[in-house]
Amino acid sequence: MKISVTHTTIYRYEAPVLLEPHILRLRPRMSSEQLLLTYVLSISPTPAGTTECLDQDGNLATNAWFNQPTSELKVVNNFTVQLLRQNAFDYVIAGQSLDLALWYPEPLSTALAPYRIDGCVAFPVREYARKIAAASQWNTLTFLLALTRDINQTCNQVVRPDGAPWTAELTLRSREGSCRDLAVLFCDACRTMGIASRFVSGYELASASAAQPYMHAWAEVYLPGIGWRGYDPARGLAVTNAHVAVAAGFDSHLAAPVSGWYSGQSQSRMEASIVMNADVTG
Repeated sequence: MKISVTHTTIYRYEAPVLLEPHILRLRPRMSSEQLLLTYVLSISPTPAGTTECLDQDGNLATNAWFNQPTSELKVVNNFTVQLLRQNAFDYVIAGQSLDLALWYPEPLSTALAPYRIDGCVAFPVREYARKIAAASQWNTLTFLLALTRDINQTCNQVVRPDGAPWTAELTLRSREGSCRDLAVLFCDACRTMGIASRFVSGYELASASAAQPYMHAWAEVYLPGIGWRGYDPARGLAVTNAHVAVAAGFDSHLAAPVSGWYSGQSQSRMEASIVMNADVTG
């Protein structure tokens, strides 16, 4: 399976502004799940300089800085990825890893501590997670799939083109949300059960045929001896070869496609368009 994407993002400003440094997390990652075949990133106006950086989650980001005022920032991301994973469950875990709350041996437990922090998880979300866990016989893999499907089946999906994800409590209470809202709810429920989880942004095949394709968000959990594996509550499934992962982070802001700010008294407006083509024979 191959997916080609051309993603154009334009920020328009009412008056010229001076762009401060921007971080662009738009390069699909290279992993056992996907092979990046081509990648071209275009930025206008031309930055005064750029540098590539490997961030805390292994995302390869571009840091760009500017030295001239502008009324528009245009970023065009063009790539082709070959998706490799056919089976979402091509692994075996046993022993304590099968039981909730999930246990990680040291030093892995310390390394994953930031992804397991549940101190800010609201009580209703904790109760929701425990209910799913009890119905799953406190089995890790059963819980993950049951949680994915329950969020998909009980939450109405809405489209919110911009804005930060809602809190997990708000999404659970309203029983609706965008893909990024559902991903946050999934992560918080997992953390209640001791499961390391993180937010993922990228693209997926289902939106290629939409009237207006969009970026997608889902979650990944860390399974001992297996590594990070994706679950998509917006689609109600474990991730295989229909998702292109671009960036991941403990917090959704650490996986944002474009992060930055500007100096100047001006309002901004964002426009985005995505063209996706899939080759199922690739």
